Amino acid sequence: MDTGFFSFVYEQLAEFASHTAFANLEWGHLVMIAVGLFFINLAITKHYEPLLLIPIGFGIIIGNIPFDLEADLKIGIYEEGSVLNMLYFGVQRGLYPPIIFLGIGAMTDFSSLLSKPRLVLLGAAAQFGIFAAYSFSLYLGFAPAQAGAIAIIGGADGPTAIFLSSKLAPEFIGPIAIAAYSYMALVPVIQPPIMKLLTTKKERVIRMKPPRAVPKQEKIIFPIVGILLTTFIMPTALPLLGMLFFGNLLKESGVTNRLAETARSSLVDVVTIFLGLTVGASTQATVFLTNESLMIFALGAAAFVIATFSGVLFAKVMNYFSPADDKINPLIGNSGVSAVPDSARVSQHVGLEYDKTNHLLMHAMAANVSGVIGSAIAAGILLSFLA
Repeated sequence: MDTGFFSFVYEQLAEFASHTAFANLEWGHLVMIAVGLFFINLAITKHYEPLLLIPIGFGIIIGNIPFDLEADLKIGIYEEGSVLNMLYFGVQRGLYPPIIFLGIGAMTDFSSLLSKPRLVLLGAAAQFGIFAAYSFSLYLGFAPAQAGAIAIIGGADGPTAIFLSSKLAPEFIGPIAIAAYSYMALVPVIQPPIMKLLTTKKERVIRMKPPRAVPKQEKIIFPIVGILLTTFIMPTALPLLGMLFFGNLLKESGVTNRLAETARSSLVDVVTIFLGLTVGASTQATVFLTNESLMIFALGAAAFVIATFSGVLFAKVMNYFSPADDKINPLIGNSGVSAVPDSARVSQHVGLEYDKTNHLLMHAMAANVSGVIGSAIAAGILLSFLA
């Protein structure tokens, strides 16, 4: 029998094998695929941010299917002209985050904040974690712009973290985004121990005055006053806060219900899919598994913990200056971070552990939506000084 035939078949099989993922597989790919599976498991079994963690987790798997990087196949997220690269454009250029903020604005009822304006201070206090993380990042040797992008993880706001990192440190978009969304998803795990550590049993059962009824006219005026006040102070926050308040005006005006419904449903859902999938795919092992990525995760965790500490402690400080009949339950201080509405739900859940009839959700939402505004302003400050 002609040995040339067998030689030809062998060469073809060898050529085929060289193009499979097995031929290009490295241990880092397996690690990242395991991380993707872990995210999907958290989303399905624990219900931790499933709308985010499932797209991100599956994106991590997609991004870590190995292939020959020298073959110019145009299938990877970092290869110009590939489909994934085109979708990733919205992350790289900061296009997706403002659209997410538009949807958040169309979903959000600011009545709780308008009824108790002083709770905006809790949203401001929680931003201390951002600026603490900035100092730590500089100490560890990151450049100022990189430190600013890393620090925003402390706000627990994924879209804001992506927006700022796309401007200040595009090389770190992947680890910063994954860290931000990871800590957002782990809010129910991270925050309760800190809240219980910093409060007494007496403080945990404080009953706050019910919020007042906010007239419709006031709700309509708020987004207009809000955009003028916040962006005149910090114009660099305009892409995020402009869309946030625009979405809220669509909701509260009462005459653009179709636009508001689109913004908070189909539009934000489509963008969330693309954002989550491409952010996950950007964690290619060859790019993602670095010492810098590990430091970013550690700094993000520190920032988030400090933000929670700051919010709860500041609520306790506010009580020293509050009338005896108008105290703040410091359990809502954790909601100063902008993980909406998960942080507010944590406040409610922990409060109910100590008093089954004490509902803190509406009060916590005031601090929570303040945190959204506060993190966007903090991002604008960092962008102004570091861009």
